[in-house]
Amino acid sequence: MQVTEKQSDGLKRELEIIIAAKDLEAKLKEQLEEMKGRVQLKGFRPGKVPYDYLRRLYGKQVMGEIIEKEVSATNDEVLKDRKERAAFQPMVKMTEDDKEIEQILACELDLSYSMSYEILPEIDLADFSKIKVEKLVADIDAKEIDDGVDNILENSVGYNAVEREAKDKDRLTLDFVGKLDGEAFEGGSAEDAFLVLGGQSFIPGFEEGLIGAKAGDQVTVEGKFPKDYNAAHLAGKTAQFDVTVKEVGEPSKPEPDDEFAKTIGFETIEALRTAVEGGIKEEQDGYGRDKMKKNIMDALDKAHEFDLPPSLVENEFDGIWEQVTSKMGDDSKNFGEDGEDKEEDARKKYQDIAERRVRLGLILSQIAEKNNITISEKEVTNALSERIKQFPGQEQQVIEFYQKNPAAVAEIRAPLLEEKVIDYLLELMQVEEKKVSREELVAVDEDE
Repeated sequence: MQVTEKQSDGLKRELEIIIAAKDLEAKLKEQLEEMKGRVQLKGFRPGKVPYDYLRRLYGKQVMGEIIEKEVSATNDEVLKDRKERAAFQPMVKMTEDDKEIEQILACELDLSYSMSYEILPEIDLADFSKIKVEKLVADIDAKEIDDGVDNILENSVGYNAVEREAKDKDRLTLDFVGKLDGEAFEGGSAEDAFLVLGGQSFIPGFEEGLIGAKAGDQVTVEGKFPKDYNAAHLAGKTAQFDVTVKEVGEPSKPEPDDEFAKTIGFETIEALRTAVEGGIKEEQDGYGRDKMKKNIMDALDKAHEFDLPPSLVENEFDGIWEQVTSKMGDDSKNFGEDGEDKEEDARKKYQDIAERRVRLGLILSQIAEKNNITISEKEVTNALSERIKQFPGQEQQVIEFYQKNPAAVAEIRAPLLEEKVIDYLLELMQVEEKKVSREELVAVDEDE
């Protein structure tokens, strides 16, 4: 093997690699000799097929396979020898001359090809012990706990049948038949359906038409399906519903006492309040970690400066830009209209974001590599199990999707590794707590 460097410009590399014809022929002979014991050809006993005959029959096919394997193995060896890491799979370019290809396949000409790639930069990691980051924390007051308990009470409301006209927050028990132009339509009918007035769970107009109805009433109400309704044959259309009101139920909210607490698994109302407080704290800790993580990322971005592989940045930008333009299309928006950035400004903004993402990804990757921070297969399996639970009834399809898509599994692994690296950095950095209000803690940063 002969390697000649043709280009070394920043992170870009181009090499010319020559693999001698005699080395390829040796590989070919070895493989064809191994085939002799397996191949069955008419007129020859097993293992007695002449080498030259085998070569005439299978030489080009086998040589094509040998070249593919040799190029891949040689590229790996070259990168290892040069102590370089390719940002992407190297691009290989061979001759396009048919005569030369025939000579290479016949082992009459050395295999010569160019190998182009971009290398990952070596990063001089900062002294993390000198970096300061803020950790925002907020006190939990009694009103937040009261509100949390009240939400639980609201979700535990019962309903008692009453003989009066229905009003907001009442629950109606209904039979109804929906019609378009006097004809019942599929999916527009139900029996013993529950409807809480004011809950906006039915299409506009339906609930409003039932205010004031009593048990036993038969009424016709109109409702209009939204233009983006998921059933295309109903979207934007006005339907009539023949409704029979079978019961009007008045809401009955439980009292916040020990008796209620026992119905949902707590010994006392104080035990319930403690659990609610714990939930609020966990939520606030999550907000605090997210903001602290952003502070860490900002600090890492500021503390490191190095060249970025153009192909990685371009790939990241393309992914972001596709999402941006797709969403604008869904929202019927155009660049430069209704407060939107001009396309040139938007491209600059998302180019900066792409560069930041690539820079931080490389920094986090190098921190993980230098400090042996890894994700075990068990951790990946546990994360996958949690993802699968989000699709009840489709578990097998989700499992098969991840089995067939290694890139999707990598998307599961990446955030797990990122969180481990953040935990490692928190052990080294100077973390200063800052008391803020809950509103400040949960506020969304527009830059995010």
